[in-house]
This record gives sequence, C-alpha cells and structure tokens, in this order.
Amino acid sequence: MNSIAAIFIYLACIFYTVGVFAEKRQGILKVWHLIVFWLGFLFDTIGTAAMGNLIGSMIQLDFHGITGLAAILVMLFHAAWATGVLIKDQLEERTQFHRLSFVVWLIWLIPMVTGMIFGVSAARGH
Repeated sequence: MNSIAAIFIYLACIFYTVGVFAEKRQGILKVWHLIVFWLGFLFDTIGTAAMGNLIGSMIQLDFHGITGLAAILVMLFHAAWATGVLIKDQLEERTQFHRLSFVVWLIWLIPMVTGMIFGVSAARGH
C-alpha cells in the first residue's frame, strides 16, 4: 500500500474511532461527532480510492474488497442517519445513537484489520 493511501486509511481510523467512543462517553450525539463521522468517511473513501488506483480497480471480489465496500456503504448510511437525527433533534434518538455507531465501527474494523493482515502478508511475499 502506498503511503498516501495508508495515511488516509489511518486518518479514517483515528477520526472514526474518536467520534464513536466520544459519542458513547458523552452519552449524546453532538454536531462535532457528526463532523468527525463525515471526515472518517471522507478519509476512508480517499484512502480506498488511492489503493484502488494502485491495484487498478476500486472493487475487488475477494473478502477484503467486499467487506471494504460494505464498510464504506455502512459509514455513509451512518453519517447520513446521524445528520437526520441531529436535524430532528429528538433527545431519545440522540442519546441512543451510540448503539448504531458502535456496530458500524465494528463492521468498519473488519476490512481495516484484514487490510493490515493481507497487506503485511503480501509485503512479506506470502
């Protein structure tokens, strides 16, 4: 993986993780969480596109490619849903949103971790 792709994927990890766990800790969805979710999505998309350019295709029909696409779609859904929740401004929805956030974060971790494992294995020639 080239360094630009890696930088954006790691930025996505940092932003998304901070947003999810800060939201859970604070107990309510806030605007700054939403901004961090959108930045995580943006960085993940840029990093994924950069990796796609390296291998010649954005979508690979293997485990990592399918879970990666699913993760980006789930992140998009999550950020859009959070936008709607903040616009509606219902206290119950804002205080329960962290449940969805944590599930989305777990789904996102699958391609993140497998990408690191497969990337290390490929770099070693396995």
